[in-house]
Amino acid sequence: MKPVLVFDWNGTLLDDAHALLQTTNAILDRFGRAPIDMKTLQEHCDVPLARLYHSLGMSEDEIATIDRDGSAMFHDAYERLASKADLREGARRVLELARQEGALSIIVSNHIVEPLRFQLKRLGINDYIDDVLAFETRTSQYKSMSKGERLRLHMQKNNLQPASTFIIGDMPVETEIGRNLGLISISITGGFVSESRLRAADPDYTINNHHELLPILQRHGFFGMHKL
Repeated sequence: MKPVLVFDWNGTLLDDAHALLQTTNAILDRFGRAPIDMKTLQEHCDVPLARLYHSLGMSEDEIATIDRDGSAMFHDAYERLASKADLREGARRVLELARQEGALSIIVSNHIVEPLRFQLKRLGINDYIDDVLAFETRTSQYKSMSKGERLRLHMQKNNLQPASTFIIGDMPVETEIGRNLGLISISITGGFVSESRLRAADPDYTINNHHELLPILQRHGFFGMHKL
């Protein structure tokens, strides 16, 4: 049985936490509010991002303005910054090994399919990813199927076994999805959420970079004697 690696995208494979911070500060500045630092972002970040803005003290009218036109205010700023972001440490090697071993690599994301696919091609990893499960358009973002439900249906359709499926993410939601679907959950620090919040969600494992993913996979009988 081959493993299935289910990766979140933003903050997990893509090293874009600073892009999110800069975008958030640009939005805060537009409404005359003080900027925040990375620690504050990681303590408050949540999805949908309206929860983040609300947690930072923004009014319902301000949040509605941000959400207008498919969150153009956010996406137009964020995509420019994310186009300069690299992969997180060890991510490329893990994806290469997964392809060598015949494992499936799936992305499940709250992002939009088209810009996500653009980033995969820009970073030269499109061929390593078997499926991208994300929102179809800006206007459907957070308004249609959730990440967990999207993944559940995909696993059911493709007869993927929970016992050999690993979900890797930088937010508590991935741990929750793993618990609900019976997957092995792995939280990665250094993304959008603080380590204390990640650990409070009680994932099966916590790692600091993708190099630390390989020993976990080997502990479960996968990826042989490979080294990162």
